[in-house]
Amino acid sequence: MMPGRRFLLLLGAVAAGSVLSLQSHRINPYFLDVAVTVAINVILAVSLNLINGYTGQFSLGHAGFMAIGAYIAASTTMFWAPGLLPAASSPGFIGMAVFPAALLAGGLAAGLAGILVGAPSLRLKGDYLAIVTLGFGEIIRVIFRNLESVGGALGLNGIPACTNLFWTISMAALTIYAVTSMVHSTYGRGFTAVQDDEIAAEAIGINTTRYKITAFVVGAFFAGIAGGLYGHFKLSIDPRGFDFMKSIEIALMVILGGMGNTVGVIIAAILLTLLPELLRPVAEYRMMLYSFLLILLMLTCPQGLFQPRFFRRLLSPFLRGSAAPAEDPPRPA
Repeated sequence: MMPGRRFLLLLGAVAAGSVLSLQSHRINPYFLDVAVTVAINVILAVSLNLINGYTGQFSLGHAGFMAIGAYIAASTTMFWAPGLLPAASSPGFIGMAVFPAALLAGGLAAGLAGILVGAPSLRLKGDYLAIVTLGFGEIIRVIFRNLESVGGALGLNGIPACTNLFWTISMAALTIYAVTSMVHSTYGRGFTAVQDDEIAAEAIGINTTRYKITAFVVGAFFAGIAGGLYGHFKLSIDPRGFDFMKSIEIALMVILGGMGNTVGVIIAAILLTLLPELLRPVAEYRMMLYSFLLILLMLTCPQGLFQPRFFRRLLSPFLRGSAAPAEDPPRPA
């Protein structure tokens, strides 16, 4: 896709978010909650896809970056901004001026954490990197759980309600735009080179560590943005909501959508967010059916559900059925 077309799609998504946000009072609160959750999960999945999909790493610490963004953004709107700016105590000022700064602060703090954990650990590969990032996510969760200034084990409550459809849709569109523009740029070819063959990339002079850290920092930044949106929508954050199961849930969206396939990851994030909601009528069997469907999907299409090969396999019976059988040629006498 051309850069100009990507930018027009970004502007269209921002405009759509503005219109939907103005009409949000007419939307059922349950559907509004699901829509916001879908957009937040899209941000998390697309940002992790830059690390796991395009750069070929295996990170399981994305929930830790999300937690940093959530706590830093919430602390900005609750404690820091009202102390620095007297006008920041009004809800309107918080929503218009303080909230964007809070999101940026959460994203930058998560990006800084990405540097701190990435620089010493990204020389590792595969399972070793996964274990390090998983441990990092658990360390962050335990720190916030024991930090009384932000609620400790009880969590942080009373967060201002600033997140709406405009912010979530706009941030999701910005994440998609930034990641796709980066990987399709000249600089972004380095990510693909690291994924394809790291040894060969180093042999031709590519600094693979720099590219891996860049992907890690950008992915962590947008995960922090998602955390800030999450905290200002739920109005309460709990360290238990950012455990390793959350990281695995995000990684599952990337794997199911197809590593390095942005469109597939977006669709997988939407599907895996909506699937538990669709299974609510069978609440007692919901998680069992959910797990069974995930196992079935991964067994039938291990390279990712939303690959062209999958759709050809899915449509092949209909295509064969629609084709008229060829007549046997006449045999010579």
